[in-house]
Amino acid sequence: METKVTKEHLRVFDTFSDVSDEDLEWLVCNSRYYTTLKDAYLFKEGDPTNEMHIILSGKILLYFNQNGQRRNVGELEAGDVTGVLPYSRMVKAGGNGVTLAHTDILSLHRDCFMDMICNHHELTQKLVSLMTSRVRDFTKQQSQNEKMISLGKLSAGLAHELNNPAAAVVRSASELKKHLSHVPDKFKRVMLMQVSPETVDCVNDILYQKLAGIISLKQSMMQRTAREDDIVEWMDDHDIDNGFELAESFADFGYEVEDLEKILECVGEREITPVLSWMDNVMTTEKMVSEIEDASKRISALVNSVKSYSHMDRASDVEAVDVREGIRSTLTLLNHKVKKNNVRVVEHFDETLPKVKLFVSEMNQVYTNLIDNALDAMEGREGNVLEIATKQERESLVISILDNGPGISEDIINLIFDPFFTTKAVGKGSGLGLEVVKKIVEQHKGVIKAYSEPGKTEFRICIPFN
Repeated sequence: METKVTKEHLRVFDTFSDVSDEDLEWLVCNSRYYTTLKDAYLFKEGDPTNEMHIILSGKILLYFNQNGQRRNVGELEAGDVTGVLPYSRMVKAGGNGVTLAHTDILSLHRDCFMDMICNHHELTQKLVSLMTSRVRDFTKQQSQNEKMISLGKLSAGLAHELNNPAAAVVRSASELKKHLSHVPDKFKRVMLMQVSPETVDCVNDILYQKLAGIISLKQSMMQRTAREDDIVEWMDDHDIDNGFELAESFADFGYEVEDLEKILECVGEREITPVLSWMDNVMTTEKMVSEIEDASKRISALVNSVKSYSHMDRASDVEAVDVREGIRSTLTLLNHKVKKNNVRVVEHFDETLPKVKLFVSEMNQVYTNLIDNALDAMEGREGNVLEIATKQERESLVISILDNGPGISEDIINLIFDPFFTTKAVGKGSGLGLEVVKKIVEQHKGVIKAYSEPGKTEFRICIPFN
């Protein structure tokens, strides 16, 4: 067909620089040349892909829509080739291509591919090489997207888990600061008391016995309420100032009326109010400090879980480890999702298992993908149970992750480890998660299999100890 393009126009591009004149002449003669204006669509997502496009001049923006938002992928410039290529299985466009400027294009219909493959080998080889690079780049990008999706899930979960203890620290610290502002007045009242060393010892013994026993104190809400009512009544009978407020702390620490009678016997009626106020001050301070300590420990535990999960303080080499550590760290990071979906986690861990040599960070990716998928499968259901088991079979470690979700249908269970296969909605998964899992397990000379029926789906990993 007549065209403004010659083989010399194509030879200036790297892709066609060393292709024979005969092949380039054939390409030019069998292609159609046309020009598009700015903001014109070369193709749209879902359009049939029947042509290979060579960009002669101008620029094209590639993008796709994800979760209602536009996501730019890259730009095509003069010399770039897009659309369908020889041996490609592409049927529909996976994204959109819109011109950013006046653009000249040369397009070859796929009906000409058979002639090209049979008679123009240099051109075919160049385009197949181009397709191989495209697949490699696309796979790398999709793999990165999968990692970013996983990272986003973990980050959201970690932020959620850290929020509660962090807020508790701030709240308790603020209350403690406010509480300590009242200490001087109470301290002054205690200092004005005239009591013997024996009286001080008596009060101290009772107070610190209760402080020490708070760790093991177990009381139901009904028991605590009944105890607080008894204490309030006793304080009213003895005209204790702010008795209702004091009773809360004394009930929390397990005081009985008999304990208060002992204190009264030690200090007498005249000094009982300042003594009880001072004791309340000590217990309230202890309680707030304990809350800060507990919240700080939770934050520390989460940080340690992240550290263990990412393995960031160790070499990225094979290391003999206890697999339970990685599984539990993963569960800690996904705990927000466990709670959100009301999932009961059941562990069946063989405590006698020897350590196994693993690439720890990679195996943590395996646990994350499988557990996260199981939690997704149980979303919106009741009576959810996630069972995780480890055991030894002959010379191999076996890890089982089982959920009681709806199951995987027979027609797709054999496809779940294939690249880009996914049952999730657009934007929620790239279909690389289970493929990555399979590759990591195989990297450890192991195998992974899936078994499923309604109400029971199990992923079973088998890795040799040596």
